[in-house]
Amino acid sequence: MHLNPDMRNRWQISGLFLGALLACGQVPAWSQPSAFSQDNGAKQDMKDVGHDSKNAAKETGHGVKQGTKKVYHSTKNGTKKAWSKTKHTTTGAVHGGKEGAKQPE
Repeated sequence: MHLNPDMRNRWQISGLFLGALLACGQVPAWSQPSAFSQDNGAKQDMKDVGHDSKNAAKETGHGVKQGTKKVYHSTKNGTKKAWSKTKHTTTGAVHGGKEGAKQPE
């Protein structure tokens, strides 16, 4: 299934937004005290929440980086393909013009 570049970018941006939303949406759930963490005290709970938030941010950042690289490479390849097709079309038109100029009718 081939998508045009605009549609592909929309899907990638939507995916990145959804990933960030899911990663950030989990932070309030982690801040709820569990039966195990109640014995540790509030200070340890805050540390745990901080570590979990940090890990979620790292994972989101990694996803954004991978998506950005993919978009960059897709754009680069599409540009090369368009350049190559334009070059060949222009070359063909020049040679066709030369052929037409040689044949007086």
